[in-house]
Amino acid sequence: MKEKILSALRNSDDYISGETLSKKLGITRSAVWKNIGQLKKDGYIIDSVTNKGYRLQNDFNMIAHEKVMKDFKCSNIGKKLIVLKSTDSTNNELKRLAAIGEESGTVIVSEVQTSGRGRFGRQWESDKGGLYFSFLLRTDLPPSDIASITLAAGYAVCLAVREYTGLDARIKWPNDIIIENRKLCGILTEMSAQSDRLDYIITGIGININNTEFPDDIKHKASSILLETNKITDKSDFFRTVLTYIDRVLSSFLISISIDDMENFKGLCATLGREVSVKRGDTVLTGIAKDITPFGELVIETENAQSIKLSSGEVTVQGIY
Repeated sequence: MKEKILSALRNSDDYISGETLSKKLGITRSAVWKNIGQLKKDGYIIDSVTNKGYRLQNDFNMIAHEKVMKDFKCSNIGKKLIVLKSTDSTNNELKRLAAIGEESGTVIVSEVQTSGRGRFGRQWESDKGGLYFSFLLRTDLPPSDIASITLAAGYAVCLAVREYTGLDARIKWPNDIIIENRKLCGILTEMSAQSDRLDYIITGIGININNTEFPDDIKHKASSILLETNKITDKSDFFRTVLTYIDRVLSSFLISISIDDMENFKGLCATLGREVSVKRGDTVLTGIAKDITPFGELVIETENAQSIKLSSGEVTVQGIY
């Protein structure tokens, strides 16, 4: 019932009385009051004024399931959306569900992560200003193709940011989205696999949206949509755009990545043409990033003119943090 009350409040431009809610929903005014109290406990900011009723204040950092999914149609990603207030990490949450048979295409989004992480086990700061979500994919792709899932997800997020904000978002191979030389988004793809087949792939994405502050160790290289545009972003509205692009790009990719998509991806990749250093175990390779294969591999031409393909690794790009 509280979801119906929340929907009524969202669809009202002014205060809506308890009596009106009572009649509209067929419940007592006492039940209205109790559900309003529960919504406040859930974190919604609701004004209560005698003789006027209730009004929902805009909280752009909250994810509204009905707003994201209204008229949303997808082919693969977004068949089911689970919205959480808090979790350790959306990847972990989805792994737990995947282990008991959760369907492909399920997306989990959380307003806060208490143990968010990036690649190489690094902590990902996850306060309410950001968007943190993961999607589950069950596919017949071989395990060797997992890098290309990250490529496709990054391309989709980059396109969504560019359309929604007008910012010149770029891709830093293999898993970051940047604005100029500052990080806006990170992507972490994990899998459960047998020797020759995938059980499932989970891709987690964290985007800095309304964040205004960052820890001292990353504040010089991190940014957010708010800091770049000086505008608050409605996370639900933006998330809908991101999901639309992810579904569109992944659906196309799972059939066959097109030459046009690959060329467009390369055109948005800030890594290409720059000097890069890649750490592989105890060895550091240095060269020029020349190309990206359809499998998501970075092609580097080393100082001695060798051509090397990398599917993963810790990459330092000249001029980008």
